[in-house]
Amino acid sequence: MAAAIEFRDVVLETPQARRLLDGISLSLEEGTTTAILGRSGSGKTTLLRTVNRMIEPTGGEVWVSGQRVLDVMATDLRRSIGYVIQETGLFPHFTVARNVEVVPEAMGAQRVERKRRSDHLLTSVGLDPANFAHRYPRQLSGGQRQRVGLARALAADPEILLMDEPFGALDPLTRAEMQDMLRDLLGKLKKTVLLVTHDLDEALYLASRIVLMHQGKVVADLPAQEFLHSDQPEIREYVRAFHRGEKKPR
Repeated sequence: MAAAIEFRDVVLETPQARRLLDGISLSLEEGTTTAILGRSGSGKTTLLRTVNRMIEPTGGEVWVSGQRVLDVMATDLRRSIGYVIQETGLFPHFTVARNVEVVPEAMGAQRVERKRRSDHLLTSVGLDPANFAHRYPRQLSGGQRQRVGLARALAADPEILLMDEPFGALDPLTRAEMQDMLRDLLGKLKKTVLLVTHDLDEALYLASRIVLMHQGKVVADLPAQEFLHSDQPEIREYVRAFHRGEKKPR
């Protein structure tokens, strides 16, 4: 299977010679979901943002769909990649429909096509266009705003979806609902997804592959079904930290 995203010995070094990314080499196959785990400051979000050139590495190369990202105009690259963040980044003065239509409009889609696409995507993420299209972000719950953010990220029908802690600000029940919706949607759309999360259960539920980072390095890269059973010390430490509330059998 072809690689949708490739990190080739990617390095990001600060002017003070601190390495935020230290020789990252990964290849993400088309149509798969990869979760990146790790503590705060491990380099997860930094690595993700090299894909759409929000951050440019000081060494190595990032390739997307067979092209080096530095050879693509940054605006064109970003329009071709869906990007979902924790606080959604919705424009507060735009309606829900207009938020979803922003990228297709910038790409020259006609008004009728933009509306058709917006209605379809809102329905896909569980929001009835008749009830939600004309609302503003302030009139939505956190979970509803996140659904709109996901619809907007998919508006240009990108092959790649970057998700940076998309559900981190939601309560556990809403978060579970969003995970169910996303897993069902991704099963239909077959996108290549790079998901940054702190949540081990979320990673296991949504991803087929889990990458664990520590201090800018990849310390584990395993199929999701093998992650919990690994004897690797860094993985065992992460699993123990996440499941501390579980009662041990006497």
